Amino acid sequence: MKFFLISDNIDTQMGMRLAGIEGVVVHERDEVEKALDSAMADKDVAIVLMTEKLINLCHDKVYDLKLHCPKPLIVEIPDRHGTSQISDTISSYVREAIGIKL
Repeated sequence: MKFFLISDNIDTQMGMRLAGIEGVVVHERDEVEKALDSAMADKDVAIVLMTEKLINLCHDKVYDLKLHCPKPLIVEIPDRHGTSQISDTISSYVREAIGIKL
């Protein structure tokens, strides 16, 4: 099992490559969706890391995959341009999935 990175900047990709994590750098919505579909189809990928900016670019698709696909796990990572409000994102997922406000 392995990690796969989908990033919007080369700095994040280079840092992850130093840790042994391969990935791609994309900028447009269609590129993000293509990279995400490819990672989801790869049976060896257990965790997909995506930068916050790219999650926001195709929020609907990522949200749908998180709810309906048990594997791989999609994890949002902050980058140098991110706002790092990941706890708010997690709370909104819980609220929308089971109807409980935390």
